Amino acid sequence: MVAKLRSYWKMIKSLQTGLLLLTGLAGYMSARCPVFNLDTILGLTGSLFLAISGSTVLNMCYDRDIDSVMKRTCTRPLPAGIISTSEGLALGLILSSIGIGWAWLIDPLYGAIVFAGLFFDVLVYTIWLKRRTAWSIVWGGISGGMPVLAGRALGMGQIDLPGLVLALAVLFWIPTHIMTFNMRHYDDYSAARIPTFPSVYGFGFTQKVIAVSSVLAAVAMVLFVYLVGLSNEYKQLIAAFSTVLLLIAIGSMLRPSKTVNFGLFKFASVYMLGSMLVILFQGL
Repeated sequence: MVAKLRSYWKMIKSLQTGLLLLTGLAGYMSARCPVFNLDTILGLTGSLFLAISGSTVLNMCYDRDIDSVMKRTCTRPLPAGIISTSEGLALGLILSSIGIGWAWLIDPLYGAIVFAGLFFDVLVYTIWLKRRTAWSIVWGGISGGMPVLAGRALGMGQIDLPGLVLALAVLFWIPTHIMTFNMRHYDDYSAARIPTFPSVYGFGFTQKVIAVSSVLAAVAMVLFVYLVGLSNEYKQLIAAFSTVLLLIAIGSMLRPSKTVNFGLFKFASVYMLGSMLVILFQGL
């Protein structure tokens, strides 16, 4: 039983799910809602965790064939035969259905945005576009921006401009993460016949796209900070984070290399995590 639960845990990609969950909480707290509104906070945490986890499991079910030919993913529970396809599908449907249903009960607008995230991630990105075009990453980015938009909408009672800008910051951050993986595991993606920016447009162009995307993510984050009027201490923190990200991104554009690009990838992840924590604590 413990081994089975560990396999289930691997299928939800806990680090990725945790970061997206953090963006949702940061979006909610950016509305400066009462921190002691525990019912809402716990409901947001539970519903988002289940919906994101379910979406991830459903993606793994659909991608089990390509995961089996990639060295990086062939040991995952589904391609390794530890979890059956029917069992994985049932798990994904149960988790996502409970998560979306719970979100809808909390607030219909919040529930609709959470559902939109799953729709773009599973149906549009994974099933429809991932195996057809390198530009599928745009739609994957949109789904990645839905948790923070959902959290912000739940706190504000509506979709507002700061919420959309914050979602854009996440959308622009995602290419830095995904495209770097595409380059580092180029042979894997080629073996699986998945079109990526490095395979379609080359490494040089991809490095430039990553750099530009990082710049846009930083610009969107700074714009959000000023739209919501964070205190000076928090503004200075995010300004410092953004300055470092911009400098690394510019360096990546001027002198592209695998080392600089991977450094940008690592700092961009720290940047997004740190920025979301700043926004979250500002709301406390």
